[in-house]
Amino acid sequence: MALLAFLNALTSLALLAQCWAFDLGQSTRCVPIPNKMSVCQDVGYSEMRLPNFLGHSSLESEVVPRSEDWRPLLQTGCHPQAKAFLCSLIAPVCLDTFIQPCRSLCVAVRDSCAPVLACQGHVWPEALDCDRFPAHEDMCLTSLTKPTGGYLLKDLPQPACQDCPAVHELPSLKTLLDSFCLGDFVVKAKLTRRRLLTGEPEFDVDGRVEFIQQGPLMPYDTNSLLQQWLLINLRCSHTLVRPGRAQLYLLTGKVQSNGNVALKQLFPWHKKDVNIAVATRKWKHHIC
Repeated sequence: MALLAFLNALTSLALLAQCWAFDLGQSTRCVPIPNKMSVCQDVGYSEMRLPNFLGHSSLESEVVPRSEDWRPLLQTGCHPQAKAFLCSLIAPVCLDTFIQPCRSLCVAVRDSCAPVLACQGHVWPEALDCDRFPAHEDMCLTSLTKPTGGYLLKDLPQPACQDCPAVHELPSLKTLLDSFCLGDFVVKAKLTRRRLLTGEPEFDVDGRVEFIQQGPLMPYDTNSLLQQWLLINLRCSHTLVRPGRAQLYLLTGKVQSNGNVALKQLFPWHKKDVNIAVATRKWKHHIC
C-alpha cells in the first residue's frame, strides 16, 4: 500500500505540473501545522500558510495526505535538506513575506533524490522544476554550503539502484563458497517489513549485522546502508520480505565502478539449511 500511495503521489504531481497553481498575489491565511502532519514536524516553525506553494488549500483533503505521500522518498535519506525543501512547499512558513526554496536548494535536492525516483521508474516531477524558484538567495531558503551535524554521505558507501539480486534457496556448499569468492563483502542480516501504519519505514534491518567478509563496508554504517538499499529498491524489497515478519539472509555484494554498493546474491538462512552454517565456518580458511 505504501508503494501504491507513493506512485499515486507522483501521478498527482505530474498533473500539478500542468498548472503551477500558486499566485504570490493571492490572499492566504496562517494555520498551525497539525500534529498528524508528521512529515513536516520539527522543521523549526509551527504555523504554515494556506494555500501552500502547491496550490493546496484544504488541510484535511489535500495538504496532510499529500505530505504523507512523500514519506517513502524522505526515508531513503536521499538528501539532508530534502525534508526542508519539500516542507517549504507543502507547509510554507507563515511570515510577513513569502519564503520559497532557492533554486540552488532545489537543484541540490533534485540531483540527489531524482535518481531514487528513477530507480522506481519515475522522473523528477515537473511541478518541482527548479527553474520555478528564485535564483537570488537573499529572500529564499538556501542550500547548505558545508556538511553539518557530521553529515559525511559522500565519504561512505552508498546503496545502488539495481535489478533484484538472485535469491538461492538451500544452496550447495560449493555455490556458497564460490559466491563468497566473487563478492567484495558477505554479511548476515535479518530484514523485516512492518505491518503497522506508522511513521516508521516499512522496511528495516532487525538487530546487528554480522560480517562474514567485511570488504569496503563500515561497521557503524552497514545497518543504515542496508536499510537505505531496501527503501530505494522498493520493488525488490516487496518480493524479498513478507509483511509482519523478519527473514534472516546471508547477503553477498560488490562495489560498482561509481563506488555504490550492489547486492548480488541472497541466501535465505533457514534452520534446516546446514550448508550456510558450514560455509561461514570454512570461509576463514578457504582459498579461492
